Amino acid sequence: MSSGGALYSIYRAASSALTPLLRPYLKRRAVRGKEDIARLDERFGHADRPRPDGKLIWLHGASVGETLSALPLLRALLDANPDAHALFTSGTVTSAHLLAERLPKRAFHQFMPLDQPAAIKRFIEHWKPDLALWIESELWPNTLEAIRAAGIPAALVNARLSEKSFAQWKRARGLSERMLSAFSLALAQTEETGQRLEALGARGVAITGNLKAAAGPLPAAPDQLAQLKEMIGARPVLAAASTHPHEEEMLGRVYQALKAERPDLLLVIAPRHPERGPEIAEALRGLGLGVSRRASKVRVMAETNVYLMDTIGELGLLYRAAPFAFIGGSLVEHGGQNPLEAARLGVPVLHGPHVFNFRGEYDELGAAGVAREVANEAGLVAAAASWFDAAEETAERGARAQRIAELGSGALDAAKIQLGPLLTKAGLHAPA
Repeated sequence: MSSGGALYSIYRAASSALTPLLRPYLKRRAVRGKEDIARLDERFGHADRPRPDGKLIWLHGASVGETLSALPLLRALLDANPDAHALFTSGTVTSAHLLAERLPKRAFHQFMPLDQPAAIKRFIEHWKPDLALWIESELWPNTLEAIRAAGIPAALVNARLSEKSFAQWKRARGLSERMLSAFSLALAQTEETGQRLEALGARGVAITGNLKAAAGPLPAAPDQLAQLKEMIGARPVLAAASTHPHEEEMLGRVYQALKAERPDLLLVIAPRHPERGPEIAEALRGLGLGVSRRASKVRVMAETNVYLMDTIGELGLLYRAAPFAFIGGSLVEHGGQNPLEAARLGVPVLHGPHVFNFRGEYDELGAAGVAREVANEAGLVAAAASWFDAAEETAERGARAQRIAELGSGALDAAKIQLGPLLTKAGLHAPA
């Protein structure tokens, strides 16, 4: 038996042995808002509806960023195949809520089954997908083994593989090669990722760019935007998007430093995980700040220092109400969040040093002067103050950021071209 086969056998046996523990584990996660208690059966491969007739395209993205980046491709595929349907799986509650709002007709969402042999077998036997498109980098051995065994045409799309993940998979190259053999095509965001995938045994590697650059502007309901701007009034806004644990307290202290020169300043935070709203509010109140939570339907008042947008899908509103934004996941070692969403709406960005998940995007924006890296809280205070003080220059940066973001739209066309032969194999039409 090959090293990959031996490692997979061990993994399969271990994942099967854990089966009795999985439902109690998911129930504990549901108490913390990490799972949808009403849909736990989907995590074990049980469908909540019959399979639609005709061709079925299966797309999978782990979380919000991956799912949103794939929507333009999904729409193009459905437009080219008017009798087909699309099944979109993801693993997070937040992505499920967003997809419920944004999926086109003939597309529906299911939670991704746990990577447990019986659950995946049940899932594939029910849905019988004609094509599988895996978005970015979430690789699950049992799931990919089942796709390969079922002979489902499959591609890894918008692939991204960090240096850390590459080093981990390289230590188990036999297993990585076995998993990647499920894909006859691997479309990488960058040359670097393409080289890493080839080193791990991927086939059909092509560089198509980042689909996140091809996504349209984040939506914002006009009535909600008008309401938000009415609440803010003439107050200057320090916007913070997609923040992670510990960053909110940092931002609270940054706010206090900036407020000395701008007494009517308002800090507006849209956390990466809205369910953390209560703990974020508690931490900020511990700094002596007045907090209004959107999830509690509390308006911005004169005494409000922080408006916490702890409901789902708020970035389109936040970016339209701020002159610039701090992008979270970057002052802590998370790897950063997507800056192109802000740039596409004409918002220049500030960020910390930890942006390895989007290094190329931040480097490009930084070279154009529309993104600035800060090392710590003090650096963020200084950078934010300078951008507040130079309002016209900040607005010009925003216009430049928007032009740069719009240049990346070619990734979608490149992906459609590369997927053509695989779509034909699956009996589907390639989008124009």
